[in-house]
Amino acid sequence: MQIRLRRAAWALVSAVVLLAGAGTWTAVASDDEPAPHREDRVLEMEGAGIDTSFFTAGPDDGRRPAVLLGHGFGGSKDDVRAQAERLAKDGYAVLTWSARGFGGSTGRIGLNDPEFEVKDVSRLIDWLAKRPEVRLDAPGDPRVGVSGSSYGGAISLLAAGHDERVDAIAPQITYWNLADALFPDGVLKKLWAGIFFTTGTAAQGGGATACGRFQDELCRMYERVAVTGKPDAAARELLAARSPSAVAGRIKVPALIVQGQSDSLFPLSHADAMARAIRDNGAPVAVDWIAGGHDGGDRETARVEARIADWFDRYLKQDTGVDTGPAFRVSRTGGVDSTDGQAQLRGATGGTYPGLRGGTRTLALAGPPQTFRNPAGANPPAISTVPGIGAGLSRFSSFGVGLSLDFPGQHARFESAPLTEPLRVTGSPTVRVKVASDSGEAVLFAKVYDVGPDGRGQVLPAQLVTPVRVEATGPGGKGGPGGKGGKEVELTLPAIDHEVEAGHRLRLVLAATDLAYASPVAPAAYTVELTSGLSVPTAPGVRTQAAGLPWWVWGLPAGGALIAAALLLTARRRTAAPAPDPALADVPLTISGLTKRYAKSADRYAVRDLSFRVEKGQVLGLLGPNGAGKTTTLRMLMGLITPDAGEIRVFGHAIRPGAPVLSRVGAFVEGAGFLPHLSGRENLELYWRATGRPAEDAHLEEALEIAGLGDALARAVRTYSQGMRQRLAIAQAMLGLPDLLILDEPTNGLDPPQIREMRDVMIRYAAGGRTVIVSSHLLSEVEQSCTHLVVMDRGRLVQAGPVAEITGAGDTLLVTTDGEVQGPLVEKVGALPGVDSAVRTDGGLLVRLDGTTTTAALLAELVRLDLPVTGVGPHRRLEDAFLTLIGGGSA
Repeated sequence: MQIRLRRAAWALVSAVVLLAGAGTWTAVASDDEPAPHREDRVLEMEGAGIDTSFFTAGPDDGRRPAVLLGHGFGGSKDDVRAQAERLAKDGYAVLTWSARGFGGSTGRIGLNDPEFEVKDVSRLIDWLAKRPEVRLDAPGDPRVGVSGSSYGGAISLLAAGHDERVDAIAPQITYWNLADALFPDGVLKKLWAGIFFTTGTAAQGGGATACGRFQDELCRMYERVAVTGKPDAAARELLAARSPSAVAGRIKVPALIVQGQSDSLFPLSHADAMARAIRDNGAPVAVDWIAGGHDGGDRETARVEARIADWFDRYLKQDTGVDTGPAFRVSRTGGVDSTDGQAQLRGATGGTYPGLRGGTRTLALAGPPQTFRNPAGANPPAISTVPGIGAGLSRFSSFGVGLSLDFPGQHARFESAPLTEPLRVTGSPTVRVKVASDSGEAVLFAKVYDVGPDGRGQVLPAQLVTPVRVEATGPGGKGGPGGKGGKEVELTLPAIDHEVEAGHRLRLVLAATDLAYASPVAPAAYTVELTSGLSVPTAPGVRTQAAGLPWWVWGLPAGGALIAAALLLTARRRTAAPAPDPALADVPLTISGLTKRYAKSADRYAVRDLSFRVEKGQVLGLLGPNGAGKTTTLRMLMGLITPDAGEIRVFGHAIRPGAPVLSRVGAFVEGAGFLPHLSGRENLELYWRATGRPAEDAHLEEALEIAGLGDALARAVRTYSQGMRQRLAIAQAMLGLPDLLILDEPTNGLDPPQIREMRDVMIRYAAGGRTVIVSSHLLSEVEQSCTHLVVMDRGRLVQAGPVAEITGAGDTLLVTTDGEVQGPLVEKVGALPGVDSAVRTDGGLLVRLDGTTTTAALLAELVRLDLPVTGVGPHRRLEDAFLTLIGGGSA
């Protein structure tokens, strides 16, 4: 985002006209919006009464297409009422129903049994065909689409495969083969299976038997598998026969497939199987990977429902002018909004669906053959995902946040070399390994971690693992732990969309246990040997959507309306702004008592009582862990959001939205918008002309030298890499050489030489009497480039001052140890008298004293705790000082 605010009379006049027009259109649309009519009734069907609701809006004599909306497992028709009302207002006749055994419907749960639940849908279509509100393609054949999530998503696929009258479908976060979902590769997904069947047992308050509302054959199947821990062929056949995959060749209607990335129940591979099958049948298919799923996270409900409505407009209303969206879309987490704590999502799109193996590249993995054990009783188990615990955590995996655990002696691991450039993994990695077991079979759990530069801080993308059962693992069914014999298999790892930063490694782990799955209870020794590299899909045709372009480039009516609204709403506030303070006329920035609460919260703060001052010539580093309030502070500084309390002054002028003094501020925050068809140079020249300032004031050549793009400046921006766009955006921020330059994570996307160059640029820029504020997570770069620091944590100021003063402040000791110190012992050290904090670091602990004890007294206490101390001494790196200041968080 580039901030260089200029008020112009023509912009105000045109924007006011546009705003008036937009307001008039909204009022008319609101007045004409029909109220939906709802009709409830129970339809009697074979062995059950099905509770339904029918929604229509508009003229009673108008025929319209129909939509059937199904609900998720354990829910009812009430769960989809809001979507039904919206579709009714959009001109559809909408029928919702509670499936057998749920809500107000009677009958037994058959897990979408073709003889019951699927026939129920056909009977609902029969009922729609008799309604005067519903458009017919032929007698008894209504124009109808089907949509739903999870259980309801599967019924939409099954309905299309069993009833030729279905015209379009939009299944969401659902399964293709339920046997593959609950018994992947012959391994019982015990936690999810237990939740699934317990939910059905509890439906309608339970039943006369332990199975509640389940059909008896389903109940017996689950009890048999749950006891043995190993699904048999009969169990697989039973569930597969009730799955959409059973009618794969008969689903020939347009399908919008929405699947969740945060979903260990129905992973992305199920959507891939749907897409391939329906596309092979000749029907239009679009695939949308949303951020959330059964494991939690953002379901993107508003966006998804709007896209489903467009899909039905195109294929039910046959409106060829409707844009149904790209063939493939994936939501990517682009940051955390510290004003409300929510993950920010950006879409990446492709003109074709790439599948799960598009654009593969092979990474070499290092590691010898390794032997590890499956413990007796499969306990303690490794941890990947736990349904209901840490829900939605997977969407933050790109920020180094996750929940995973592997026990020593129970897994093998192999690692790549550090990546020399960022790598976006989109799809399912694969690898070939040879597996031997002294028991004749092995159950392994394969996963790929994103590992930080220090070899620690591993993150499991989307918290997903792949279970695999390997039988006949050696000659005669035996393969000893020494590595003789064995069976070679290809492992297909979970489908993910995850960016691995440069300098990070990929770590393949094969574990013997996992909490979410059933493992053999008998002890066994496994030996695993790599026979190939890691094949990683990159989907090169998928591109992340660019940030929104500046209003002066596009001149869209919507942009004008927003500007007009901002000017009108803030005009009174600007006229009442405090008078400039002459005493601060030469001070680039002063912040006093700055406070901002989270949205919709009276007692949670993004920033609280923050005060500091920045002088000319300083390069100030703004540091803090995720959620510290850094981004909120920068947004208030740039006039984008208004503080709840406190004051910001730039060169003595109080900051308000549109304040003239903001013309002396240049900023690079979250990327810049560029016209993709113009060259880098043309984009910069166009931007500067839009400011209305003389061309000679741009210092364009100096900015281009900083960018270091060379011949690429003559190329269209659409050909630029992310790093090239980053450098061009920083050059744009420096146009005009503003007195105060704000850079938020300026080194993202830059390689090491470019990072060094950026460091020199900031130092030179400030040496001319200007001021730079930089927010960055690269502490080593901050230490080398910044003269002063402001450290924040949980919205508050922790410490401010010169870098040398902060790195030397306090009494921070490095306690080196023989081996890694375990968590409980670290906590005991942190609780010692005179110790302010203790955190693990490479080779030992960083201990910060509070001034009431001595090094000698600390050493005596450490010996008493049996800590294997090898040395104690002062430590003064910025990273260590930062960790002790914030108590071990991460930037």
